[in-house]
Amino acid sequence: MAKSEKNLVIVESPAKARTLSGFLPENFVVEASIGHIRDLPNSAKEIPEKVKGEPWARLGINVDNDFEPLYVVPAEKKKQISRLKSLVKEADQLYLATDEDREGESISWHLVQVLKPKIPQRRLVFHEITREAIASALETPRELDERLVQAQETRRILDRLYGYEVSPILWRKIAPRLSAGRVQSVAVRLIVTRERERRRFVRSSYWDLNASFQPDAKQSFGATLISLGGKRLAVGKDFDSKSGKLKQDADVALLSGDESAALTGRLNDAEWSVTKVDKKPYTDRPSAPFTTSTLQQEANRKLRFSARQTMQAAQRLYENGHITYMRTDSTTLAETALASVRALIGNLYGQQFLSPEPRQFRTKVKNAQEAHEAIRPSGDFHHPDQIGKALGGREAKLYELIWKRTMACQMADARGHRISVQVTGEDSERGEAVFQASGKTIEFAGYLRAYVEGADDPDAELADKEIVLPNVAEGENVNCESLEPKEHTTQPPARYTEASLVKELEARGVGRPSTYASIIDTILRREYVAKQSNALVPSFTAFAVVKLLENHFADLVDVEFTARMEDDLDAISLGDKESLPYLHDFYFGHAKDGGLQKLTKQEIDARESCTIALGDDPDGNLINVRIGRYGPYLERGEDRASIPADLAPDELTLEKAVDLLEKGSGPRELGVDSATNQQVYVKAGRFGPYVQLGEGDGKVKPKMKSLLSGMEMESVTFEQAMQLLTLPRSLGTCPETNEEVFADFGRYGPYIKRGSDTRSLQDHQEVFSIDLEAALVKLKEEKRSRRARGPTVLKELGEDPVEKEPVRILSGPYGPYVKRGKTNAPIPKDREPESLDLDTALALIRDREAAGPRKRGKKKATKKAGKKTASKKKTAKKKAAKKTAKKKTAKKTAKKKTAKKTAKKK
Repeated sequence: MAKSEKNLVIVESPAKARTLSGFLPENFVVEASIGHIRDLPNSAKEIPEKVKGEPWARLGINVDNDFEPLYVVPAEKKKQISRLKSLVKEADQLYLATDEDREGESISWHLVQVLKPKIPQRRLVFHEITREAIASALETPRELDERLVQAQETRRILDRLYGYEVSPILWRKIAPRLSAGRVQSVAVRLIVTRERERRRFVRSSYWDLNASFQPDAKQSFGATLISLGGKRLAVGKDFDSKSGKLKQDADVALLSGDESAALTGRLNDAEWSVTKVDKKPYTDRPSAPFTTSTLQQEANRKLRFSARQTMQAAQRLYENGHITYMRTDSTTLAETALASVRALIGNLYGQQFLSPEPRQFRTKVKNAQEAHEAIRPSGDFHHPDQIGKALGGREAKLYELIWKRTMACQMADARGHRISVQVTGEDSERGEAVFQASGKTIEFAGYLRAYVEGADDPDAELADKEIVLPNVAEGENVNCESLEPKEHTTQPPARYTEASLVKELEARGVGRPSTYASIIDTILRREYVAKQSNALVPSFTAFAVVKLLENHFADLVDVEFTARMEDDLDAISLGDKESLPYLHDFYFGHAKDGGLQKLTKQEIDARESCTIALGDDPDGNLINVRIGRYGPYLERGEDRASIPADLAPDELTLEKAVDLLEKGSGPRELGVDSATNQQVYVKAGRFGPYVQLGEGDGKVKPKMKSLLSGMEMESVTFEQAMQLLTLPRSLGTCPETNEEVFADFGRYGPYIKRGSDTRSLQDHQEVFSIDLEAALVKLKEEKRSRRARGPTVLKELGEDPVEKEPVRILSGPYGPYVKRGKTNAPIPKDREPESLDLDTALALIRDREAAGPRKRGKKKATKKAGKKTASKKKTAKKKAAKKTAKKKTAKKTAKKKTAKKTAKKK
């Protein structure tokens, strides 16, 4: 490569461009495409005029012409494309350095199609942004991989056909703004299926006894009753995980509460001795280094990051050269990386903590692909303490997690012993009662020395993992210090968290780990699911969508069918399958069964899909959940009742439904307003109880007002309702401004208002008692903004277990919000601030952090800055004028020389 050649390198993001440019010679220019530069049209206005009348224009895919995609350049990308085109004209060679995966290959292909470079172009691929990796990539560039491009295009077309053909059916049959997707809908189905299992689950109770035994002159230890009269006592695994009932083939003793209490009384006088001591060695091996999926899972479990937050932080770490590429299925490490890791372990921990041989891990992921390394620190494997201050808070935590996991995978196994001690006494009625205590000692920490989460003091952390039992021998007598019956209740299957959902999708081969973050974002945004603590709770709308898809598009939400689709797409990327026949079969199908096109034309009963039967009430009346366009509600004959927005589907039992119908059905009539002759009601709405005057006429809504804090729906009186319905209450006209003065109650409490001028009131009841004179005095007081007087702490929620910072609810100038450290997150208008708990507040904070920094308006330049800018412009103009003058002089000189030469020849 000649040094004088101008080389243009195109990457996806500006951050990656900045990092990359630091490792390239001066004759290289690095520019970002800023993601995809073109795609299928997202709206009708993006469709070109020449094809707007075509029947396939809405899809953006000409299904009758070999599924030809219609690619358009979004308006916001046109400026950047113009810049790239001008740079291409100035360059001698083009390098396409987008990420080394299907998405990156596709972006490079689109760049070539749009820019149409007439210069040589090569594909530049690297797994980490380091000087060595870039140098190696420049020495071995390759051509675009057409198979990867075709596989990505097939995937994009398939997803468009699925989403654009099925989503409109959901809009018509269930509610607007819903969406369906190839992986998204399967993910929602998994979550709904788990919630159905929880609804069917019947909790069962079982009892055991806890004891405390004291050997002579030794520390006491706790133990649990494990068998009685030669029969093993029932434990959790003896109950069916789906029904909650005791398994039919379980040959166990099941104690009731009364039996356990009676047994405790009888055993108080028993004599006890050690009947068995069992000590077995164990070995704990480290986990493989991170893949995309396992990183998302661990960051969710240990750092409470969402999948989106994890991938955003990982992207920034990669683009700034701190870690290797973060979208990978591979668990292998390069030889150079292994050598670096093992050298570091020897220096930091000692040779005894190094595994005898380098470890390599094989991936167990279905459809694993793309020859990358595992996710690891790049370059020199900087210690987290060395670069932590230079990183953002989330990036620093994630880098430390990756660093520790990479170190641990090449460290020695942890070794120790597991010990169990059995103590036996005689029950006069049931025979031998055997108690067991289990212990664990760590004799060599091995990899745990590096990979103990939050290990500021590794020895203390490791000590917490040990359960030390006293040294006792078989036949030794012990004293029973205490006996206590303990009840256990079987628990329904746990809801999916982001971590467990990602694990399940990956294990079943559904979708790609790199897309899971966006999928989870979508189902949260569409309100198919909501977060309750860290669990994903489906909405009743999700139940209706899944029911409709199961009844009419069974294959599209079948996990195995979707996994096979992933296999087919992989086969296309490997050249083992052709794209066009596959798309044709999916969309048009075979002669007998038809494909997606035929399925979308079938008759669908919207009411059937939007109805979930709960069962019969005590009087034999069927109660249904109905999912309407404005939310779910209960239906029993002519009775209706709203379902509270925060009530999870598995908590809506038949008994709860009857209670809601009794409270919310009717609605409850409080009396007739003499002024309007209209009935006054109290109702239960999705966002709490409220009072209503009349029924409205369909065009004009009836007057409604929420109950004040402390008011109960069951006890609200006609007089209280009429008071509420007077709000906003007119106090009269201000003599100075001739404006009407009102008293009202809003989201931020009671207040008075005159035009746009407001003042807060201290007490709720002042809304009803304050008169015009007192209001005018209040309005004359200097108005102090919430910001000026500082936020008011409404509630202390506790400490964030990860960040170790207090979490509070505050009242600010723009309403109530939650605060942790420097992060503020607004509280949604449909949530009462007082009802928030710590987990909900942390979820709001995580969502706020995931959204990134707010965009702020450009500040106006100061006069000083303006002078500097003007001065710079003048200087630049002078320089430009001098250059122009020099050029003119040079041209004149050249003309004179040419004239002289011509004259001499003549």
